[in-house]
Amino acid sequence: MEPPKVEKFSSAARGNGLRAVAPLRPGELLLRSDPLAYTVSKRSRGAVCDRCLLGKEKLMRCSQCRVAKYCGAKCQKKAWPDHKRECKCLKSCKPRYPPDSVRLLGRVVVKLMEETPSESEKLYSFYDLESNINKLTEDKKEGLRQLAVTFQLYIREEIQDPSQLPPSFDIFEGFAKLICNSFTICNSEMQEVGVGLYPSVSLLNHSCDPNCSIVFNGPHLLLRAVRDVQAGEELTICYLDLLMTSAERREQLRDQYCFDCDCARCLTQDKDADMLAGDEKVWKEVQESLKEIEELKAQRKWEQVLARCQAVISSNAERLPDINVYQLRVLDCALDACISLGQLEEALFYGIRTMEPYRIFFPGCHPVRGVQVMKVGKLQLHQGMFPQAMKNLRLAFDIMRVTHGREHQLMEDLILLLEDCDANIRAS
Repeated sequence: MEPPKVEKFSSAARGNGLRAVAPLRPGELLLRSDPLAYTVSKRSRGAVCDRCLLGKEKLMRCSQCRVAKYCGAKCQKKAWPDHKRECKCLKSCKPRYPPDSVRLLGRVVVKLMEETPSESEKLYSFYDLESNINKLTEDKKEGLRQLAVTFQLYIREEIQDPSQLPPSFDIFEGFAKLICNSFTICNSEMQEVGVGLYPSVSLLNHSCDPNCSIVFNGPHLLLRAVRDVQAGEELTICYLDLLMTSAERREQLRDQYCFDCDCARCLTQDKDADMLAGDEKVWKEVQESLKEIEELKAQRKWEQVLARCQAVISSNAERLPDINVYQLRVLDCALDACISLGQLEEALFYGIRTMEPYRIFFPGCHPVRGVQVMKVGKLQLHQGMFPQAMKNLRLAFDIMRVTHGREHQLMEDLILLLEDCDANIRAS
């Protein structure tokens, strides 16, 4: 058995954390973990399998609750041990659907009631997780109380009395732990498909310039170093989307995780000038438009998404550079809409415009940039632009062999694209 590469430690300044046991190289796999519990996110419900979280056009429903959906009988059978106790709860909720946190906590409770150690709790258990209750505002606490009431109504088909809950379990505290410890599970396109709890991985502290990154293979989490790390050095990940200004990052960290970030990037407002380039009045209008666009995107109303994006982009053609973070997000939405609608030539037009901003905002090896470059390379390949496609697919490979590793399914797909591109270049 391979010796562990990470260990838990505590410090007065940052509390609990993870650090390297020995020197680490970029791309080195440090930790792999299945979740203690996970659930498909509400926005992806009906579009991905409840077990493997892979997208499929036709999914089969659970015949009992008719809420959970699976890509086939194999996934449904494997999911049953986790689904059987929530099945009645979901059925009793119809036509309403519980918030993601309610369904997730229900699954956590079932796992804790099994009283068998979970591999995901090897370094840190659910009961060890930080809740930050004493740092929450009264508004936050009231929100958690409302969730606790919703949870009790949801779970009553299985648990009628609080005495049936696991020992030492408190519903209010459970929700507080979910807020600051759950992970957004992303698919190969780096889009949200689920939410899960990985207690040992929750030991990782935040940095706006992290030395590690996380990717998912279905619900399976992989932690890798993205640069050289010294023995004893703390391991960090970024809790947030990097396409945020320093003020936005600090606000979200304070709101969700209850701490103030004082890293060099935040203190120097690194890259803020680029992110907010252009006419302030114009980008504030785009910022407002994004709320509607992203809501339409969540509903998969791709024609409407594309129409709104086209209107915003054309109206700001001379007034806002592509490096502006709100303009960049609109370009991303337009790219996704075009791909979903099969309009690949227009998709490539938007994708190419994102390449330079992504290079600036996702320096080094970052999984989001790797996937974006691969996406553009794939579009170029499909349109016969073989030399350009090869350049971008190779760049994607260099990034993703560090962030994803050779065994990741997306890397296998990328290698096939490279082979296809090489064959076309040789043939021409």
